[in-house]
Amino acid sequence: MNPTIKDVAREAGVSVATVSRVLNNLPGYTEETRRRVLKVIKELGYQPNALARGLVCKRSHTIGILMPSLSSMVTSEMLKGIERQAHNNEKSVIVCNTDNDGIRTLEYLDVLKEKQVDGIIVVSANLTPVQYRKLVQFKKPVVLVSTCYAGGTLPYVKVDDEAAAYDATLYLLKKGHRRIGMLSGTKEDRIAGFPRIQGYKRALAEYGVTLGEEFIAYGDFTFRSGIKAMAQLLETASGMTAVFAASDEMAAGALVCAYKRGIKVPDDLSIIGYDNTQIAEMTIPPLTTLSQPFYHMGELGMMMLIDNIEQGKKMESRILPHTIQERETVKELFQK
Repeated sequence: MNPTIKDVAREAGVSVATVSRVLNNLPGYTEETRRRVLKVIKELGYQPNALARGLVCKRSHTIGILMPSLSSMVTSEMLKGIERQAHNNEKSVIVCNTDNDGIRTLEYLDVLKEKQVDGIIVVSANLTPVQYRKLVQFKKPVVLVSTCYAGGTLPYVKVDDEAAAYDATLYLLKKGHRRIGMLSGTKEDRIAGFPRIQGYKRALAEYGVTLGEEFIAYGDFTFRSGIKAMAQLLETASGMTAVFAASDEMAAGALVCAYKRGIKVPDDLSIIGYDNTQIAEMTIPPLTTLSQPFYHMGELGMMMLIDNIEQGKKMESRILPHTIQERETVKELFQK
C-alpha cells in the first residue's frame, strides 16, 4: 500500500498541515522540521498528489501548448526545446494539435482553461482576432513562439523574418546572381509570408535589381507546393539563375522539380532554403539554407513563461539571431 501524507506526519511527529506546508514551500516551521519531514518522505517513498498540491498553491504545474502540426519538422524541433525545459523545471505539458483549424483552436483553449493550466505557449500559428482576444481573456501568462500578433501585447520569441529573407537573398546576390526567383508562402500570411517577400524585394532593390512579379510563385510552405511553384517559375522567370525558397520543404520540392526537368543544382540553378530543418541535410545535394534556432526558441519561450509564473518576472519579446548554413546548392557566378 502506498504511504499517505498521514503516514509521513506520524513518522515525522508533526501535523498533516505541517507536511503540506513543507511540500508546498510555505512558511510556518523550523529548518530542523523541514529536514525531518523530507527525510521521512524519502524513507517512505511518499509521492505527493499533484492535484492536491495544485489546490493548495493554486497551480497545476502544467503548461498548455498550441501548435498547428505535430508532424512538421519546424514545430517538432521547438517542441523538443519546450519539453526539455518543462522537464527540467518539473512541469508537465498538454500538447494540442490545432491543425490550423480556427474552431479547434478555440475549443482547445476551453479545454486548457478547464484543466487549469498555469500558462500557454502558442507555436508557429497565425492567430485570428477572436483567438487573440480569448488568449488575453484567459488571464494566464501566454508566450508566442515563432509567431507574433501585429499590434498585440503578447510577448513572443522569433527571428526577424524580413531581415532573414533579406540576408538569404543578399547571399545569392553576393554570389553573383541577379535573376533570382522566389518560392513564397501565401500572400495573406502576415507572419512568415509577407515579411519574407518584403525582405527578398528589399535586397534586390538595394542592389539595383528590378524583377517583375513573374519571379515570385506562391505556395503554402509545403513540399508539394514547392514542386508546383517551381514549375511555375521555370515557365515565367526568364533567365533565372537562382531561387530563394521560403521554407526547406518548398526548396526540397524545387530540387525534385529541377531533377525531373534535367536541371542540375547548383551547376544550372542555385537554390537556398529557409529554416535549416533536418530535411536540408537529407536532400541531394544537401541544401544551403537560412537557419532558425528552433530548439532554442522553444527553450526560451518555456523559460520566460516559468520565470513569470514562479517569480512574477516580466516577459519581454525576443528576436533571436539567424545564420546562413552553407551546403552544396548555391554556385558562385562570375560577373563580367
